[in-house]
Amino acid sequence: MIYESVSSAVVSALAADCIDNTSKQAWQKLYQAGEPGRRGGVMVSADLRQQIDCWVHARLHDQLIPRHWAALVAKYSTHQAKKVQAISLLRSVVATPAPALFLYKAITTWAIPKLKGVQPALRKTVSVEIPVDGSPEKQARAVRAALEAERVKRKRLMARSSGMIVLPDEFYDMNTWDLDGKPESTRREWRRKIHRVLDEMVDEALVAAEQILNAEGLLAKDAA
Repeated sequence: MIYESVSSAVVSALAADCIDNTSKQAWQKLYQAGEPGRRGGVMVSADLRQQIDCWVHARLHDQLIPRHWAALVAKYSTHQAKKVQAISLLRSVVATPAPALFLYKAITTWAIPKLKGVQPALRKTVSVEIPVDGSPEKQARAVRAALEAERVKRKRLMARSSGMIVLPDEFYDMNTWDLDGKPESTRREWRRKIHRVLDEMVDEALVAAEQILNAEGLLAKDAA
């Protein structure tokens, strides 16, 4: 199988999200670096594609330096625990005059940008119709029924978004990032520079990943 671009290879490998169980010898039986493949990749089964993606995942993890691997995982992975772990590592390698809380939130919002339409609409209150002439027990049952219905609704909404990381809206408010009350212009500059460093780190990581994949014969010749 030939990946069309380094970015598609990285995204596929991170999506596979598995520990490599495919040895180098087994991989060589599945793929020959000199074997020609048409543009867009060789047609393979889903199982074989999974094995290849898993091998690439392990190869990149092994060959890339830690900060480059962390940058790719933070940017492209959908695995919540590994994304959080990568964000934590990046906090130790990004230099900034901003305080620790600001750095943490700047990196997190870079790795998990705000997306419209994915935040579940969860109500904080419940409206209940209570019969005025009903007994206290009947009124209590009405309240319990309304609360239970809302809990069921919340579970359903959260299940729909369980496959993605969604931060609360207030997390993106820079006023909560700095407890010292620095001017907004200062905070914006801090955020811009932190995000620029992270973007540059991703670019460097993709260049390094491209070299690794080219050496394995996994990229189309015109991939850039």
